[in-house]
Amino acid sequence: MALAGLALALLAAGCDTAGSPPSRASSASTTLTLPPIRTFPTRAATPAHRANSDMARDFLDLHFQLEGGTPLPVFTRFEGPVRVAITGQPTVTMQPDLTALLARLRAEAGLDIRMTQEPGTASITIEAVPRHRIQRLLPQAACFVVPNVSSMEEFRHNRRAPQTDWKELRSRDRLAIFVPNDVSPQELRDCLHEELAQALGPLNDLYRLPDSVFNDDNVHAVLTGFDMLILRATYDPALHTGMTRQQVAARLPAIFDRLNPRGRTQAPAPLPATPPAWVAAVETALGAGSSDADRRRAAHATAAIARDLGWRDHRRAFGHFLVGRSEQIRNPALAQAHFRTALTYLGTGADTAKHRALIESRLAAYALRAGDLDRASALIERALPAARRGQNAALLSTLLMLKAQLADLRGDPQAAAALRTDSLGWGLYGHGAEVPYASPLQEVAAVQGAPRP
Repeated sequence: MALAGLALALLAAGCDTAGSPPSRASSASTTLTLPPIRTFPTRAATPAHRANSDMARDFLDLHFQLEGGTPLPVFTRFEGPVRVAITGQPTVTMQPDLTALLARLRAEAGLDIRMTQEPGTASITIEAVPRHRIQRLLPQAACFVVPNVSSMEEFRHNRRAPQTDWKELRSRDRLAIFVPNDVSPQELRDCLHEELAQALGPLNDLYRLPDSVFNDDNVHAVLTGFDMLILRATYDPALHTGMTRQQVAARLPAIFDRLNPRGRTQAPAPLPATPPAWVAAVETALGAGSSDADRRRAAHATAAIARDLGWRDHRRAFGHFLVGRSEQIRNPALAQAHFRTALTYLGTGADTAKHRALIESRLAAYALRAGDLDRASALIERALPAARRGQNAALLSTLLMLKAQLADLRGDPQAAAALRTDSLGWGLYGHGAEVPYASPLQEVAAVQGAPRP
């Protein structure tokens, strides 16, 4: 029963991979014999499928604007080899995950980037500190990157100085990334991917990107083929620090024609810009500091804005996903309707597979509760490949736990036990050793009422 309770808690926390980080609490996990932690192999991402004109537009908007909309006057990057050092108190998974990331950056983005054991010579210093120290400086940040410092103490003393202001940056020589060392391995790895990518290149995030970590919807956990192409273009010999937007724009067509030959013949499919009102609604809907009522109203506003603008892309789907997420306790039928509607705007392409998997996991839980085992099985099997390819251990743990419950309902306890063990191994990476033992009701509502074998 203890293992089953822990498994259900894992399932509950895993249901919220696109929202706030899972809660952490002391649990009975210390009294259980847990399976070994599961980790993903290092593998290259699927190459981006974009018209080169769309790639150029995204490149310019990512590099020449900050997240809040402030324009940046010049292009910046590291000129020369990049060396990375770890300081602070790193976790046991941090070094392997960073090593794998650097190997990918060398192989897929063509960067000259390696570890150094001498922090004083590092271009980028990654300091591992407790989460509360990060949130004391930036309350809404899980992790962040700062120019022209090498430690949190140095940043604290120069927090309001021009040298740490991104809009004042004219060259990249020394940066620091601050990551939490008391979160799950997956959350720490996600921070490494996003913040190191921004330390190397783009400083902006764009909700219009369906297949990128440069998007605050948090659907993608690790650098994608799109991200690697953007970084490869960032360090192309035709560009250099100090160029203006117009100068960079003039060189991008030749750069992308060379780096992305398939993009020469693909038809452009530019998505419209994302208005600030939609962004604000999403931030409130996902914000840990908002009340349930405020998050619910913001989720409905997100969907309404997308509808009024006539969007038919992943942003329209994300609004419906947020509504479903906010309504799944108050109105399960309405939540399911919004989840299903979200799927209709995601199509069947590879760039939205991970969005679909997040929704399919929830719909599978509802199907189990209703006793529709065939539909639950189909939804789980559709979602599993995307969870694996996206290296989302939290979601993978959830799906395997749903599959275990399905096996129980079909009278196969041996298969169910094996699936639960596998799920727990992935859950240790996705949620950490202190697995949440008791989770919010809204995250398990679709499963708690499932029929028992």
